[in-house]
Amino acid sequence: MIEMHEQYLQETLSLIEKVRETVAVLRFVVSHQVIAEIESYLAHADRQVDQIRRRVLWGEVIPHGEKVFSVFEPHTEWISKGKSGVPVELGLRVCILDDQYGFILHHHVMEHQTDDQVTVFMVQESQKRFPELNQCSFDQGFHTPENQIKLRALLEHVILPKKGRLSKAQLLHEGSERFIQAKRQHSAVESAINALEVHGLDGCPDHGVEGYKRYVALAIVSRNIQKLGAIIRDRNRQCWRPAGANAA
Repeated sequence: MIEMHEQYLQETLSLIEKVRETVAVLRFVVSHQVIAEIESYLAHADRQVDQIRRRVLWGEVIPHGEKVFSVFEPHTEWISKGKSGVPVELGLRVCILDDQYGFILHHHVMEHQTDDQVTVFMVQESQKRFPELNQCSFDQGFHTPENQIKLRALLEHVILPKKGRLSKAQLLHEGSERFIQAKRQHSAVESAINALEVHGLDGCPDHGVEGYKRYVALAIVSRNIQKLGAIIRDRNRQCWRPAGANAA
């Protein structure tokens, strides 16, 4: 296996050198943009050669931060979901906050961030547009002691389950009727996430991280419009009565 990789690397390095020679000739013929694009792929090639040599020939473990999961979409991240069936996905995380009616109030594309790093930010940004927001429910992934403290300063009621063993006071708090009721309603956000995925957000046809963010924003606007349309449709159905329906 090592011998095959050495042969593969030799052929690859030969091709890379030919590309560099070609770029040197074309530099004064084609646009700077084309040259820059080719050189960016050469940089990717150099990195891959280096990582193959280190991992296969030298037996090193490549740090996660050095790995690139997509040459054409370099913002792509390795997402460990920890769920059976789909333990890992490639893409970018998106955090959403919706209200009791199912409308998405705010979203955030998470670049190199985890849930607990955006907890307070999501509430602060939502309150800028909706100052009346005074209660929010999270799952355990958003919990840190610091987040608990900061959220209590922003919200009247914080529904943020604590990780690990609970004290007596925490058991009483998380066992209260209000906490349990709000936690049950938290499943509604899972429905919103599923609706976004079903209506096109399980993949992004746009390119680049800015294209990804734009596509996410448009999908969320579309979801809110769809939700509003469903409410109007149901209201019209309730108001409509067939002729003679109330006749004695």
